[in-house]
Amino acid sequence: MPKHIFKDISIHFTDRGKGPAVVLIHGFLENLTMWKDIEKSIIQKHRVICVDLPGHGKSDCIGYVHTMDEMAEAIHSVFRSLRLRKYAIVGHSMGGYVALAYAEKHPDNLRDLVLYQSTAKADSNEKKRDRKRAATLIKKNPTSFIRKSIPLLFRPVNRKTFKKEIKELIDEAVKTSSQGVVAALEGMRIRPNRELLLKFPPYPVHIVAGDKDPRIPIQESIQLSKISEFVTLHVIKGIGHMSYIEAKEETIQVFKKILK
Repeated sequence: MPKHIFKDISIHFTDRGKGPAVVLIHGFLENLTMWKDIEKSIIQKHRVICVDLPGHGKSDCIGYVHTMDEMAEAIHSVFRSLRLRKYAIVGHSMGGYVALAYAEKHPDNLRDLVLYQSTAKADSNEKKRDRKRAATLIKKNPTSFIRKSIPLLFRPVNRKTFKKEIKELIDEAVKTSSQGVVAALEGMRIRPNRELLLKFPPYPVHIVAGDKDPRIPIQESIQLSKISEFVTLHVIKGIGHMSYIEAKEETIQVFKKILK
């Protein structure tokens, strides 16, 4: 796996395939391995770049707070080293927040922006309090927090069906350093509202939503999709926050349609 140096830390990434470039950005407690099935499905026609965000996967921590803007600059540094000029960016959950921060600073580089089970809204006061509590729990017992949190991302009826996959996600997530987890939580907590970016974007915006998502309510995704004619909503039915596992084939078809 190649690595790139940004602010004296290593950022790990993969770069495979040929064709129009697509950048895939994972979410909180995930890493670039989450994209393995989606990457396989689009790599025949695209150059696919996957990046481990700072503090996640095999990338190092920058500090004790990883703002969405700083993570966006970390991945931009990777793209510059690869001499990428125009690309689609797909961000899952927290990855969508990073993608929006990226789009705000580098709009001319984007061909498409895909908010994958993510939102342009800032945290509500309640969510901000939840992230504070989560950071406290992480400092006390990170493994316990991760084991309890990840199953809650799935629709309740899907938790038994995907018991094996949930265990694999937990096994990957517990490798994340406590510093990386807390730094990301704080970065998400203080991120600004970026709904304005959806008003007149110089690129198409796609929102991929789950109708039973416990993290990003479907009504919120519908509301964001109505901000402008440049935003298209794609709804995957019967799933929680993890459609790449809960509805893998449907998710792959949605991405193929968007990137066509």
